[in-house]
Amino acid sequence: MNVVETTLIDELKNPRTQQKAFRELVSTYKERLYWHIRRMVTNHEDADDVLQNTFIKVFRSIDKFKGDSKLYSWMYRIATNESITFINQRAKKAGISSEELQNQLVNNL
Repeated sequence: MNVVETTLIDELKNPRTQQKAFRELVSTYKERLYWHIRRMVTNHEDADDVLQNTFIKVFRSIDKFKGDSKLYSWMYRIATNESITFINQRAKKAGISSEELQNQLVNNL
């Protein structure tokens, strides 16, 4: 991790600087994470929902971040898991497999 990332993490963990640091985190990473999620869920509105869930999970879990990887790698993994959860939930509601749902989403492009 670099100094900027370490400082951001420290600020996210500090209740006095948390809000400002979170705004900076979102500003810095939202576009990259959005496009990662969008490739998986294929729909803009769904990608926005998953992105929001991702940032909520990051905010709630920042104290658990150990620093073994880069911050973005950790958030990328959360975004991936949130996308998979979203796809599985959507497929379950539709009564189909997640692979079938993914094929439908791709065909709708």
